[in-house]
Amino acid sequence: MNFPLHSPLNDLSGDAKPQFRIKALQALFVLVFILFSMRLFSLQVLSGEVYRTRAQDIARRTAVIPSQRGEIYDRNFSQPIVHNTDSFAVFVVPAEVEKGAIPATLERLSAILNIPLAQLERKLTPQMYTLFQPVEVASNINFASIAALAEQVHILPGVSWQSKPIRTYPETGSIAHIVGYVGDITRDELTVMYNEGYIQGDIIGKSGIERQYDKVLRGTDGSETRVVDARGRRMAGGQPVERVNPVMGKNLVLSVDARIQKLAEKALGERMGAVVVSRPSTGEILAMVSYPWYDPAIFVGNDSTAEYQRLVNDPNKPLLNRAIQSSYPPASTFKVVLTTGLLNEDLFPENQTILCRGELDYGNRIWHCHVKTGHGRLNLKQALAQSCDIYFWTVGRDYLGVERIVSYANEFGFGKATGIDLPGEIAGFIPTPGWKERRTNERWQNGDTMNMSIGQGYTLVTPLQMVNMVSMVVNDGVVYRPHILKEVRNPVSGAIETTAPPEALYRSDIKKDVFDTVKTNMRSVISEGTAQYPLGIKAVEIAGKTGTGEVGLANQWHSWFAGYAPYQTDNPDERIAVSVIVEAVNTWEWWAVYASSIIFQGVFANQSYEEAVRALGFQYLIPIAGRRE
Repeated sequence: MNFPLHSPLNDLSGDAKPQFRIKALQALFVLVFILFSMRLFSLQVLSGEVYRTRAQDIARRTAVIPSQRGEIYDRNFSQPIVHNTDSFAVFVVPAEVEKGAIPATLERLSAILNIPLAQLERKLTPQMYTLFQPVEVASNINFASIAALAEQVHILPGVSWQSKPIRTYPETGSIAHIVGYVGDITRDELTVMYNEGYIQGDIIGKSGIERQYDKVLRGTDGSETRVVDARGRRMAGGQPVERVNPVMGKNLVLSVDARIQKLAEKALGERMGAVVVSRPSTGEILAMVSYPWYDPAIFVGNDSTAEYQRLVNDPNKPLLNRAIQSSYPPASTFKVVLTTGLLNEDLFPENQTILCRGELDYGNRIWHCHVKTGHGRLNLKQALAQSCDIYFWTVGRDYLGVERIVSYANEFGFGKATGIDLPGEIAGFIPTPGWKERRTNERWQNGDTMNMSIGQGYTLVTPLQMVNMVSMVVNDGVVYRPHILKEVRNPVSGAIETTAPPEALYRSDIKKDVFDTVKTNMRSVISEGTAQYPLGIKAVEIAGKTGTGEVGLANQWHSWFAGYAPYQTDNPDERIAVSVIVEAVNTWEWWAVYASSIIFQGVFANQSYEEAVRALGFQYLIPIAGRRE
């Protein structure tokens, strides 16, 4: 039997199907309406305040007001050696410039501001053409140029300007290596420093104190917020809706004495080398000179790249602070370390003599003392005074030995950075037998010990470490960390906010009577030894040690002096320590001792360089002084 097929769908007639579809569509419309209503309610009611705030933010334009960097003073806090000068910066908001018109805008700016077009194009690259943020295209613009720009601003949409103080360095010369310079933050620097609050367009310290204390000097930027229309134009009324004033950075007072700095600078003259003058009782640096120097003002401008490259490529390396970034064989100044070690170890009686005939036959070679005829018999005091190489070769090789010499060199701080508050300091180098085996695959020989005993060979020290060696002796075994910063002051009231107290860097266990004897022996260098004429001045009694460093050049040597004055005093704060290095590339004139004499004379007789030279009778030396071209 056949039964008819049956299904619920078959119950729907042709007229019923459209009705079902209409109801389903109506239900869908109702559901969509409900969803949109809920979303609208959420936007307008629940989240209305959030979106109203965002709308206001879109209608406002915020500009950064740069803060002024703090000023830098010498220790007397009289006139700033670094301050700020009013200037302007010019900005372009690329998105506000008509499409394709940015090149023409930059051409107009180039003509108005008298700045090369290529320089502006480097600041505003095609990749930035869609930005709504202002891009700084020029800085260090004077008021006359801004006035000319204002006359044509109606045909330069997107162009604006604002005050941006620039760094001014009234004191040029050797102070540059201390204060350093500033410049625009680079992309690489911004990547590292972004989380510290730095932004594109910031001016930051690049070297010296400007870099070391950048966060103290830079202050806090302010801001100015204005209402704008959809095209970024100011709305009617034009008054800022919100202004946060910038906060100037702190002022720094350095330990450097501008008078002593100028004195040391002129005493060194145009000779490759360095001078460090410190106060042993506190570690304060009173002067630090490195020649050649540079003018930090050349980095203040729209395009300092060319000047920077010129300095980098200069074979004389003017950007190098030789006082802390160059190391040299200490030569005979190292005999102070040998003297201290010999006395402290009590291995060889200080009054026992060694015969110097002018040469020593050892290791299949003849070792020559600097006095070819010999010094005769000398004890320790006499050997240091006359700087007898044969004496120190003998005691270094046969009594102290390399391990003790290395130990005492480390005791004096050689081979280690001092931690001075200037960037870029190097540590120098003290060799060891293990180092030589690893480096050259050769064993340490007694000849290496002999070389090391007179400050030759692999040993390298910086002028700053040399002045610390003197401080160790002066302070009976204590060296205070050298520092440049003396105080941080409020920029408005001038009140002292923080100071830099003395901080002991090294404390030696060497006996005090050992240092007393070393001081006596260092005094004999001036009273009866190699530096008797140039340093035997009337203004003050000096103690120290000369050095002549071999560099493998005929008739060319490094010239060293390291010493202190007064030799005897009841007031430790009165003492100063001086370290001078004159490099072998200069015309040989043994100038380190003469420069030191001028510095001691000028400091203790309160004389200028010219007055000190006349008082010492050194006028005849000045015309022949100078660097070797």
